[in-house]
Amino acid sequence: MKAQSWTNDTLRSLRGPARTALVAGLAVLAAIGPTRAGDAFRQLKGSALRAKLAGMEFTDEVHWAFVFRRNGELATVSMGAKSTGRWQVNQDQLCLDRPIDGRHCYAVWASGKALQLREPGVAIYEEGILQKPAVRN
Repeated sequence: MKAQSWTNDTLRSLRGPARTALVAGLAVLAAIGPTRAGDAFRQLKGSALRAKLAGMEFTDEVHWAFVFRRNGELATVSMGAKSTGRWQVNQDQLCLDRPIDGRHCYAVWASGKALQLREPGVAIYEEGILQKPAVRN
């Protein structure tokens, strides 16, 4: 039996939900655009992790921001409320000590300006961008 290739005849033969799903999938891929090697998330480790975060701000640009000061202080703004804590790199993880929820350590993944904090064993992660600290009143 010969494997069927995707030809115009094959595409025309699709009907109903199968055709709709294929067209929707192709539309999504076209909207996303071509994937570049730089788009993939990669894990930051050790000294590279500290160098990437020191002096920078991790934020969702609306609700919260973490400012990683070079001296290890963590300045947090969440829904307008300010607090301070500490941050450090412990082996290949970012550890945050915050008064509101204690100490949590995360694997940090980056793609360009996008950053993800992934806590081991937790399916949900924090995602935002890394930028120079914004001026806030």
